[in-house]
Amino acid sequence: MLGFEDNRPLGEVIPAKQARAIEKYLGITTCGELLRYYPRRYLHYGTGADLSGVQAGDTVTVVGQVLDSVTYPSKKQPKRPITKVDVHDGATLFKVSFFGSNYARRVLQPGRQVMFTGKLDYYRGEPQLQHPDFVLLDGPTEATGALRQLGHFGDIEQMLAGREWLPLYRKKDKLNSWTVMGAIHTVLKTLPRIDEPLGFTPIGLLPLNAAVRQVHEPGPEGPWRAVERLKYDEALSVALAMGVRRMDAAAHSAPELPYKQDGDEAALLERLPFPLTRGQKEVVADITGDMANNTPMSRLLQGEVGSGKTIVSLLAMLQAVDNGAQAALLAPTEVLVMQHARSLTMTLLNAGLPTRVVALTGSMPVAQRQDALLKIVSGEADIVVGTHALLQEGVDFFNLGLVVVDEQHRFGVEQRDTLREKAGETTPHLLVMTATPIPRTIAITVFGDLEVSTLRELPGGRKPIQSAVVPEFKPRWVERAWEKIREEVAAGHQAYVVCPRIDGEGGVLEVAEELSATEYKDLEVGVLHGRMKGEEKDAVMADFAKGGLDVLISTTVIEVGVDVPNATVMMVRESEHFGVSQLHQLRGRVGRGGNASLCLFHTLAEEGTPGFTRVSQVAATSDGFALAELDLLNRGEGDVLGTGQSGIKRTLKLINMVEDYDIVRRAYDDAAHLVKNNPEFARAATADFEAEDFEYLDKS
Repeated sequence: MLGFEDNRPLGEVIPAKQARAIEKYLGITTCGELLRYYPRRYLHYGTGADLSGVQAGDTVTVVGQVLDSVTYPSKKQPKRPITKVDVHDGATLFKVSFFGSNYARRVLQPGRQVMFTGKLDYYRGEPQLQHPDFVLLDGPTEATGALRQLGHFGDIEQMLAGREWLPLYRKKDKLNSWTVMGAIHTVLKTLPRIDEPLGFTPIGLLPLNAAVRQVHEPGPEGPWRAVERLKYDEALSVALAMGVRRMDAAAHSAPELPYKQDGDEAALLERLPFPLTRGQKEVVADITGDMANNTPMSRLLQGEVGSGKTIVSLLAMLQAVDNGAQAALLAPTEVLVMQHARSLTMTLLNAGLPTRVVALTGSMPVAQRQDALLKIVSGEADIVVGTHALLQEGVDFFNLGLVVVDEQHRFGVEQRDTLREKAGETTPHLLVMTATPIPRTIAITVFGDLEVSTLRELPGGRKPIQSAVVPEFKPRWVERAWEKIREEVAAGHQAYVVCPRIDGEGGVLEVAEELSATEYKDLEVGVLHGRMKGEEKDAVMADFAKGGLDVLISTTVIEVGVDVPNATVMMVRESEHFGVSQLHQLRGRVGRGGNASLCLFHTLAEEGTPGFTRVSQVAATSDGFALAELDLLNRGEGDVLGTGQSGIKRTLKLINMVEDYDIVRRAYDDAAHLVKNNPEFARAATADFEAEDFEYLDKS
């Protein structure tokens, strides 16, 4: 990684017992790893503790001045006098109590600067701390309780002398913030000067040597310039890795697949029953130009639900077919694969085109699968639609020219690369698509190796989907929602009911059984969920698509890509259990046929709770890009990027995907310059990055 390395074993620098504890609870074994374990927040003398979101029983740290101190005997235990101290932290007055502590009685005198750590309580609305650990900050001291951990790393008074800012580190099991603080203080004392990784300090930023030290031990001006520099280095590391990926992709040779005036693509454009939107025309022009070159296209197409990405991808696939090449469409679920295969086939048939579409899934019967494989390897299949089964050994293409990946965030970089490698000597062009709008910071971070195209407008005839929140605490509203579904069915339309689970109360099976026996006993009610076999799911979806079912009770397997134009109403049950983007995706399953449509967000959440607020925000806007930013704000980039598996998140410890766009943008501009002018440096700086470090993982 770009920056600095300090591979000294931690046990050679700090006491062995504390080194073992840090390894046990944090998995950290080297000095460099410890220095990248950044404070979660800071205490600044006189500015007050942030008590927002803090509840009684939570442990807090308070830095303030003693205003008053009184000691009096306890009636129950005369030998344990009670010392009560008023402490003001610059914003809040805390009542602090000690029982039988002669040290507290002696040293906690008015005017002293003290740091307290203990469990917060409230009495008559006033914040209280009972017998907290503490340490004096303005003179001779001995720490109490957990704060004694600082003593393992040297003189506490010397360690805290002159500090206006105190770092607080995340407590992990039995490892407290003070142990980490003391260990980092010891490492910093022995840390050699850090050289600039670029050979110079970027304009306007703090030198890296100062930033690494000040992020843990800020001076009077605070830690913010240090944090800014380290954020820049994080973003630059990822940007360089993405730049190298882009450079490497451009070095490969791709088949030249120019637009053919007399080809199937041109014929489909002439015979479509609707005109392309301006945005679709622009994206098609970009893709047409990319595919005509012998440099592999690497393009991300993001678009609102229903913005017409599928027809754009079909035109691109026909451009490949027009040049004698095959196209592969990779989709995340078997339901979506079969949906795509049927939809593409019907579009081509209606246009009178002979293009051959073949589907391949893991659950196909052996004979059907063998037939599909033969058509793929012989070249009889022009367009191949499949799940990850396309990545398996034994799937060989005759002449693969274009790979289209639908719902890109379900697939990793390595999986995409595996499919591209199946083309043999040349690298096929790549188009990845997502209906989950991507916040702009993530777009340039996680997808920095791709050109980004965006479809914002809906095709003509599409009407905005009306949305409403249906709270369980308003029974009449819930009753009206069920009535509305019946009214839509009576008008000749169809409905979805989405449940958060399969079994149990409120699950698909229970809701379907109850509705079939009561409100909708005279309607055709179907069930769809992830435990069903592939052919069962396909049969249900096919039945629903042709109008054989009035109401489909389903889990989120219908979230992506399912296209039934006659469906005009959806009820999402217990919608507080779903994320912002997921609710927006589900809503996009209705309103696809030009009819006025409605999405009802049922919720068990009480008004004013985070869940209720989130659902209300989704209902209030249909702008997927605004909702993507809201999703990031609500859940944080850790969830959006994926946890545990995402190297991006391991690398971006400080970057805030909501607030730090300007820093990330600057880093990416600088990285592009470095990759162009000093590719050897860029490759060396990112040598330890792996492809899986750049996964944009599904959050569900």
